[in-house]
Amino acid sequence: MTIKPWRILDQRTVYAAPPYIEVSLEKVELPDGRIIADYHHLRAGAFVTIIAETGDGRLMVLRQYRHGVRRIGLTLPGGRIDAGEAPLAAAQRELLEETGAVAADWSPLSSWETSCTYGFSTSHYFHARDARQVRAPEADDLEGGEIVFLTPKEALDAIRSQDFLSLGHAAPIAFFLLDKLTRL
Repeated sequence: MTIKPWRILDQRTVYAAPPYIEVSLEKVELPDGRIIADYHHLRAGAFVTIIAETGDGRLMVLRQYRHGVRRIGLTLPGGRIDAGEAPLAAAQRELLEETGAVAADWSPLSSWETSCTYGFSTSHYFHARDARQVRAPEADDLEGGEIVFLTPKEALDAIRSQDFLSLGHAAPIAFFLLDKLTRL
């Protein structure tokens, strides 16, 4: 069997709130010829998420209230990539804004689509080594909170107890910890 992509026959934006979200309604043709007249596609731009590791091996995370899930829990520093901004530059900016920290060494970990069904966004994950605070956080968004430093074991326990508020934060920590473990 050969898998073929769907054909987009028509697309129109039904809701837009730039730069946050755009909802489109698509008319698509499936490979078997069926027509779907109302397939919803979401776009929310691209994001960065940072695993900030201090010189002593602790992970810098945030404890915050996040209204989307209506609870307090753990998140990673990160946020939207501005128009024309490179993912690494966005990661460095977001780490400084949200934690007041800079890092001596940066490396990309991976990039993932947040939903393969409806589109949505691309998340770029970075590892910031030797992160250290150089000033107070200056986040200008609605996410304030406190900085928490976790050992790798505490981060793993937080994943297991679902203290991280979303898969977009738990998964990169899990990938990072798995990579550390396999390098032992």
